[in-house]
Amino acid sequence: MIRFIAEHKDNQVAGPDGGAGLRWGVEPMCAVLSEHGVPISPSTYYEWIARTPTRRQARDAELVEIITAAREDKKKGRFVQTLGSRKLWIWLRGQGHDVARCTVERIMREHGWEGARYGSKHKTTIADDSHVRYPDLVDRRFYACAPNRLWVADFTYVATWMGFVYVAFVIDAYSRRIVGWRATRSMTTDLVLDAVEHAFFTRALDGTSSLRGLIAHSDYAEVCVKPRICGDGLCSWGLLADFSALRFAVIADCRGFGVGLR
Repeated sequence: MIRFIAEHKDNQVAGPDGGAGLRWGVEPMCAVLSEHGVPISPSTYYEWIARTPTRRQARDAELVEIITAAREDKKKGRFVQTLGSRKLWIWLRGQGHDVARCTVERIMREHGWEGARYGSKHKTTIADDSHVRYPDLVDRRFYACAPNRLWVADFTYVATWMGFVYVAFVIDAYSRRIVGWRATRSMTTDLVLDAVEHAFFTRALDGTSSLRGLIAHSDYAEVCVKPRICGDGLCSWGLLADFSALRFAVIADCRGFGVGLR
């Protein structure tokens, strides 16, 4: 509102005879704005205009000027542009500027400055638009009235000292128990299949002899799942298989795969 008054306070309209007309002033504008539900007094406007910057604002402006000059420098500009908040803070301290690290972080955030990011970006969901997407069997209703009615599967990656590790898991929606999981250094078909097979093995150890009516749900097309030989039969998506005396058929749904076990 202060900016609006400052931009229009000297505006002058033409008179009835085409000559100079009335000139907008601060007091009339404040009166009209107050009448239309925007209360503001002339003293508020003048006080805001005459306000001097705070010590923090003055210091921030000084630091922004220093950092901007360093980033645009022909010799060291490319180096400074790669620095994150911590290294830029260390660099400023080394240049003799007494500044807090949180101040550097705030200034970089306000100006959209970021340091260089090293390493490749990991992506686990790679959708295939050419693949047929079947109806979603879950529709985000991630709950069940009994065990072995709905399994939710997914996999992600975890940063370790030795590099990234991919972890796949299968959760029973009823008990929230992880019934199957698998960890490996690479994102492969076996990662997903082993986690599901582990879930079947876990339920077999619990004494479950039938998984009739089970639906398994996951994100769409993280990895390409191909047929694979498991034990005495085929354990593959889209095929009838025989695994641990449990016959199941896998049906892909629009957000991933749904498994209807019979």
